[in-house]
Amino acid sequence: MTQTQYCGLVAVVGAPNAGKSTLVNALVGQKVAIVSPKAQTTRTKLLGVAIQDAAQILLVDTPGIFEPQRRLDRAMVAAAWTGTEGADLIALVVDGKGGIGSKVTAIAEALKDRPEPKILILNKVDVADKPKLLLHAERLNALMHFADTWFVSAQTGDGLPELKSALAAAMPAGPWHYPGDQVSDATERALASEVTREQLYLQLHAELPYASTVETEKYSEREDGSVEIHQQILVERPTQRAIILGKGGQRIREIGARARTELAGILGSPVHLYLHVKVKPGWDEDRDVYRDIGLDWVE
Repeated sequence: MTQTQYCGLVAVVGAPNAGKSTLVNALVGQKVAIVSPKAQTTRTKLLGVAIQDAAQILLVDTPGIFEPQRRLDRAMVAAAWTGTEGADLIALVVDGKGGIGSKVTAIAEALKDRPEPKILILNKVDVADKPKLLLHAERLNALMHFADTWFVSAQTGDGLPELKSALAAAMPAGPWHYPGDQVSDATERALASEVTREQLYLQLHAELPYASTVETEKYSEREDGSVEIHQQILVERPTQRAIILGKGGQRIREIGARARTELAGILGSPVHLYLHVKVKPGWDEDRDVYRDIGLDWVE
């Protein structure tokens, strides 16, 4: 007798830095989304595939929803909202330590009349003030109806097994959309760009705000099974290029070394990574760049 399969889409939404990508990675069981302490690290919606018994949970990790200031911001927010379309469940993730500000209440207001079932996930309980967590939960549940409220730490794993089981139980009956060993819908080429961009954020986040992006120009397998990757880092100004290169090229070598190590672990093969920094004023107004990032062009 064939076991009934379950499969559904969970849209993971919230304000920047709520820990959405860390949560998706933890539920999937391995890294599929890049993470940094910097808000708005996630730029486009990305699918993480989690398995729990007979259920396949398709987790859409969306960019943080915020007040957009420029075209790139507007495209990121548009990607977040389109990530909720067709969802079987919407999960609003809130930074339990940061609490409820205007960004969170604005998202709740926008969600409350949506027909999809919604759950509230208060994240970062390991560092949050416990009495305040309950107040946050009460206040948000008064704003809109949530089918359930969860208190978790994506960082430590606290509460995640129970949350994952609940998500699996909420999935409708239906065949799995992806093979059991696939963890993301991202191509290896796109993943390579994201891993390098993560290193830019981790190593330079104070010096290089949002003025860069990474394009993978060449991705090929060598005869010995290793992978050769050529990437271009686009920046707005020569001063930003100098920051990424560092004294005597030291900084870019460190960025490349860490990205190469991470990619080798993800891909399961040796990686030859070549980085080039190019000054391209107005790269965030280039339609081709948006296409490469995976964002829709917005007027």
